[in-house]
Amino acid sequence: MSNNWEKLIVALDSQEKLKNEKVVEELSSKGVKFKIGSIAFTKFGPDFIKGFTSQGIDIFLDLKLYDIPNTMAQTASVITALGCWAFTVHLYSGGEALAAVAGAVADTAKKLNKKPPLILGVTVLTSFKTTRKEINNLVKRANHAGLDGVIASAHDAKEIKKSFPNLKVITPGIRNISHFSGDQKRVATASVAFANGVDYIVVGRPIITKNDYLKAAEEILEG
Repeated sequence: MSNNWEKLIVALDSQEKLKNEKVVEELSSKGVKFKIGSIAFTKFGPDFIKGFTSQGIDIFLDLKLYDIPNTMAQTASVITALGCWAFTVHLYSGGEALAAVAGAVADTAKKLNKKPPLILGVTVLTSFKTTRKEINNLVKRANHAGLDGVIASAHDAKEIKKSFPNLKVITPGIRNISHFSGDQKRVATASVAFANGVDYIVVGRPIITKNDYLKAAEEILEG
């Protein structure tokens, strides 16, 4: 039986609200966190998030903010007020924007007496091919801006942890060996990810498309 439940983030990518809620209902007692991305957020809105955060459920809002500094900062302030556990910004947005986000989160959390969400920088999507140099430059930018962590492939995690041990690494593209397919290019199993120092893994379709969410999650964590 896996003891990594609290390191699992399940993506609520269904367009059926009741299905998403069922996933949370069946897995939240294990300490699992849940990712709300552009699909669910666009369809269900901020109240969907508040329905979970008000129950003490950890929500990772994955909108990959990428805009001018003022817009990103104001959006980060709203996300902080929603009580999210973490959210993403795109590292290509640049140092000024990232610094503005960090400042807005700190100020809003203090004002509202809330725990600040983790700010996670997106390096290169796991559906894209990239180079080690490109990843390193983006991670340096995240570290310099004072972000809490980065979204990166399991295959990049060991090098990131070696150079920046204080940064958390959150990894999507996790599959069982038998399911190495789809649009993800740089995939890995959970065991490889954790062995490489990954702090959290993000899993969507391999869990939410199954009938037994708990069993599917167990299979991923033990893979």
